[in-house]
Amino acid sequence: MTTAKRFEELEVWQRAKELTNLLYKHSSDGAFARDFGLRDQMRRASVSIMSNIAEGFESQTQSMFIQYLGRAKGSAGEVRAQLYIAREQDYITVDEFQSMYSLAEICSKQLAKFIQYLESQPNARRVREEEVSYDV
Repeated sequence: MTTAKRFEELEVWQRAKELTNLLYKHSSDGAFARDFGLRDQMRRASVSIMSNIAEGFESQTQSMFIQYLGRAKGSAGEVRAQLYIAREQDYITVDEFQSMYSLAEICSKQLAKFIQYLESQPNARRVREEEVSYDV
């Protein structure tokens, strides 16, 4: 497995960003845009996937990273659950539902595999700031 030096390099983070942008796009118009509670909660949950991956990547230990990835996975499940309501309220089309649901499900599966991989590795402390000098 290739070692990522930045969280932006992680495929699962890129996929979560794609999901978030798609959700923002589809929740910006019509009745969905006016359902502030559902719209905002779905947006927060999708942003949470990305944010927890990034925060975990930047954390100091592998065990902390795994915890953050677990939170991200939970948020992916939250988005999937809320997509049903958005669809059943006719806020999104069947195609939009399927597209976003598929991305959320892929994120969830990738996170599960990533967690499984990290748990199989030695619990080594990860260093993030290679080749950085601090001139004061």
